[in-house]
Amino acid sequence: MASKRILKELKDLQKDPPTSCSPVAEDMFHWQATIMGPADSPFAGGVFLVTIHFPLDYPFKPPKVSFRTKVFHPNINSNGSICLDILKEQWSPALTISKVLLSICSLLTDPNPDDPLVPEIAHMYKTDRAKYESTARSWTQKYAMG
Repeated sequence: MASKRILKELKDLQKDPPTSCSPVAEDMFHWQATIMGPADSPFAGGVFLVTIHFPLDYPFKPPKVSFRTKVFHPNINSNGSICLDILKEQWSPALTISKVLLSICSLLTDPNPDDPLVPEIAHMYKTDRAKYESTARSWTQKYAMG
């Protein structure tokens, strides 16, 4: 069941890729994707590497998605873990990897400082937006631009 669904999603992504996304080697349950930093965010121009691990009972359980590129963001920690409701309790089998990647792009543009993984960054986002944006931009230049 899981591998059929994953193959179907891969075919759909290849037809209409929002980001480049492909299995790592021959392992259908382990993908790598790149997310382009959204133009209207401090991550603009950055290329962020993300890994996707599908559970054997996918799509009934959410995939594990994590950033491999360092990113300065209240909802993404230094291990690359992402705090996003649809990757946890709001997951639904109707969701696809394409929708998950689009949600992650939206999260880059609009952080959720009220549900942070990194409270210090959330605090900076709320109290000193200019400092947050300049720090996020400098991390993007340092880690996500070649």
